[in-house]
Amino acid sequence: MDSLTIQHTDETPSVMLDKSQGIFRIADNSYPDDARKFYAPVLAWIEKYFEEPNAETVFEFALTYFNTSSAKIITKILNILKENSYKTAVKVRWCYESDDTDMQKSGVRYQQLSGVDFEFVELEV
Repeated sequence: MDSLTIQHTDETPSVMLDKSQGIFRIADNSYPDDARKFYAPVLAWIEKYFEEPNAETVFEFALTYFNTSSAKIITKILNILKENSYKTAVKVRWCYESDDTDMQKSGVRYQQLSGVDFEFVELEV
């Protein structure tokens, strides 16, 4: 399976999805003009990945900001992870800057809503 790499811009996150290296990461800012269009290949890649997933899947979010439309996509990603958790050990690594309590609280809410196992990583500013 080919990896999917998208370089970040001011409005869009960096995306690294690489099955062979076990890297599943979305980072930086996420407020694209059209989140559904931007994330369509990401969602398609994740769906295809779960046809034959690795034994363990650790999906990392290291976002500094996301808008409402991106929040809906994050929810979709978490739902896909939850729906496929019987195929692989799934964990979400939620990274946030130490002074960003809003991002930390967002991660806690996502954990509660999704039922997926989360690991919280506080990054020094």
